[in-house]
Amino acid sequence: MTTARRPGPSGARFVLALMLAAGALGGCDQGPPLEPAPSAEEVQERLGGTWLREVSEQGITARRVLALQPDGSFREWVRVVDGNGQATNSAHEGTWLYDGSNLKRKYTLVDGRPPSRLNLPFATFEITFESRNEFVGVDHIHGNRIRYRRVPPETRP
Repeated sequence: MTTARRPGPSGARFVLALMLAAGALGGCDQGPPLEPAPSAEEVQERLGGTWLREVSEQGITARRVLALQPDGSFREWVRVVDGNGQATNSAHEGTWLYDGSNLKRKYTLVDGRPPSRLNLPFATFEITFESRNEFVGVDHIHGNRIRYRRVPPETRP
C-alpha cells in the first residue's frame, strides 16, 4: 500500500515559517514606547495651582477649591449646600508636600483659628494623574476616593 504525501512544506520548514510569522506579528502590537514616570519633584511642580473637587451625595453638594502654592502652603475654600438650600462656607490654610506617592496636607488654620493640638487635621491621599489637569486620590485609612481638576486661580466655591 502506498501512502500519498500531501504537497506543502516539510514539518521543520512549516514550524520555522510559523515561528517567523508569530515573531513578526508579535512586534506589530507594541504601542509607542512608555514614557518614564515623572519624578517626585516633577509631580510636586505639576500639583502647584488651583484645583476643584465637587461632590454630591444624599441631597448635599460640596465644592472645594484647593490652591497649592509653590512655597508649600495651601488655602482651601469649601461651600456645602444641604438639601434645603442652606449654604455653609469655610476657609482653611496649612502646608502641603508630595512625598513621592502621597499628597499630604497639614491644616494650621480652620476657619481662621488654629485647630486643637489634640486633633490636628491632616489629609493624606495617594494620587495618580489621569491627565495633566486632573488627579485622583485615595485615602487608604478612611477608604475615600477623590477627584480634583485644575481650574483658574480666581475660582471660588
